[in-house]
Amino acid sequence: MHDISYSYSAALVPVRNDFAAAHTRFWKRLASPGAWWTGAERVAIAAEVRQARHCALCQARRETLTPAVLEGEHDHGGALPDAAVEVIHRVVAEPGRLSRQWYKNILATGLSAEQYIEIIGTLVAMVSIDSFCRGIGVPLHPLPEPQPGAPSYYRPPGAVVQEDAWVPMIPADRATGAEADLYGGQAVGNVVRALSLVPDEVRTLYDLSAAHYLPMGQVRDPGASAGALNRMQIELIAGRVSALHQCFY
Repeated sequence: MHDISYSYSAALVPVRNDFAAAHTRFWKRLASPGAWWTGAERVAIAAEVRQARHCALCQARRETLTPAVLEGEHDHGGALPDAAVEVIHRVVAEPGRLSRQWYKNILATGLSAEQYIEIIGTLVAMVSIDSFCRGIGVPLHPLPEPQPGAPSYYRPPGAVVQEDAWVPMIPADRATGAEADLYGGQAVGNVVRALSLVPDEVRTLYDLSAAHYLPMGQVRDPGASAGALNRMQIELIAGRVSALHQCFY
């Protein structure tokens, strides 16, 4: 693997070193085979996340009452199945208008719940890191060279279908064995458990959260802070960004 190491020394503002370290770790993982996608497919997912921001169909659908009234083909890179492209583009462009029926329709095309979750985890990391780069005025990182190998096809034995969720998840009392580290013995939100069907996506979320927000173990501590911001400032910014993006969660 080519050496991957990032620095934000050229940013318009001072940046803590833990940001570059966390982003470097994700970029290295991105290039490697995952649980349900190869390294080449994972890099293609990352490329499609960037492509979705410029998709003409997605932009046109934003102006409609419901996306279903406007048919067409996404502007895409051609390296992924249509169902994967649809997931990436809809989640990037219109996350607030997704539905359980839309998710069921995606699975009916042949995409598995496990593949879906690995896409979502990769997408979340890509959007977080790319948005960070834009915010501090540095170029987006070039995508890494994919590494050979097959996915692990690992499905955690503790994952079960739960009535209140679209996807199978690992309940807190079933996070044992290889997944004993996922929740740290603490209560965690659905936004975390929703990725647990592919445990490494939870671990990546934790790693990036520790730099971008707070370590997951401190999220429920109202006195926790990070860097130069106190907790009230952190939540004010987070709340404002969530409102601008119409984040119903």
